[in-house]
Amino acid sequence: MFVADFHIHSKYSRATSKDMNIENLSEAAKLKGIDLLGTADFTYPDWLRELKNTLEKVEYGVYRNKSIYYIFTCEVSNIYFKNDRTRKVHNIIFAPSLEAVEQINKYLSQYGNLYVDGRAIIKLECDKMVKGLRKIDQDIFVVPAHVWTPHFSLFGSNSGFDSIEECFGEEVQYIYALETGLSSDPPMNWRWSDLDRFCLVSNSDAHSPSKIGREANVFADKFSYKELIDILRRKDKEKFLYTIEFYPEEGKYHWDGHRKCDVNVSPKESKNLNYRCPKCGAKLTVGVMNRVEKLSDRKEGFTLNASPSYKRLVPLIEIVASAFGVGKEASSAKKEYNSLIHRFGNELKIIMEVPEEKIKKECPSKIARGIINARKGDVSIVPGSDGVYGKVSVYKENESGEEKQLELF
Repeated sequence: MFVADFHIHSKYSRATSKDMNIENLSEAAKLKGIDLLGTADFTYPDWLRELKNTLEKVEYGVYRNKSIYYIFTCEVSNIYFKNDRTRKVHNIIFAPSLEAVEQINKYLSQYGNLYVDGRAIIKLECDKMVKGLRKIDQDIFVVPAHVWTPHFSLFGSNSGFDSIEECFGEEVQYIYALETGLSSDPPMNWRWSDLDRFCLVSNSDAHSPSKIGREANVFADKFSYKELIDILRRKDKEKFLYTIEFYPEEGKYHWDGHRKCDVNVSPKESKNLNYRCPKCGAKLTVGVMNRVEKLSDRKEGFTLNASPSYKRLVPLIEIVASAFGVGKEASSAKKEYNSLIHRFGNELKIIMEVPEEKIKKECPSKIARGIINARKGDVSIVPGSDGVYGKVSVYKENESGEEKQLELF
């Protein structure tokens, strides 16, 4: 098993942790069980200097820091006017070499100031960008990021498109994969037959080290850069096994809502409200599920067999914190989390691989129950909306006795 998280950010992107440097990312990847990370933010000059100083080349397109492999990737924000509307689409650029990265940055600097943000803001149409990047190197490719998010995405309700061709035109032939984002998962995307030809990938979009791997991609074995292109282009199920997914309801744009008024409603309820907040009358933020319902042509539950599979997981720190009845940043939760990592090896091994009997035997009883419930999908969920994360509970409200709450000390 070889696990990759291609989309993260550095300390130079807005609203990110100052701890997002290569040393901390490599250490966090080891704890999580991630084998390969995207470099993030290579368009930002200061971050690129850090990448040059901390990464060693292994082979064409693949670099390494300590035991963690890296591929040059970055997210850019394409903002432009097309078909009578302002469009705001985020894309992930994959590059095969440092030389290609430097040429990419020279090209993109014509359309935006690369010093403004780690996630470069580019006044350039998506199709023209793909065409320009391929002129630099045909092994450069683009993956549209979190394609359903209301703001800044390919199909987003606020500034996106109703088809991928409308966005990428003739260059769509060079789009091999789509990133589902935290608020959607493969089954939601399978409902729209227009997406069948694309490989679906999932990444953390992490803004802090603890968030990497919350969504990721699981391959059968290590791959080269060119093999990755081939795997995505062919949707190779033998080599690309499955994606690791958030419960999409936990994503912060799954349902429609109005955060200011604490309004959180399903697509059906939203339509009945004429997409207006019932408390103040403001326009609701139309979420991912609503857009899927609008554009899809298949019923819920459809399975696309010609696609890599998926597994929904709950991050271990959430399970531990819930067991203790504290927040994820509490020292007691972090201490127990680190103890479990030390005992079993890494987070993904704990929540996916360790046999159930071993989990029951060697973990505190309530944490064991939470891990097992999460594996089975025995959870309760309050969907997220309008920038507020949903809540996934792996414990039943009526649990009592020994499993009601662990002792903190």
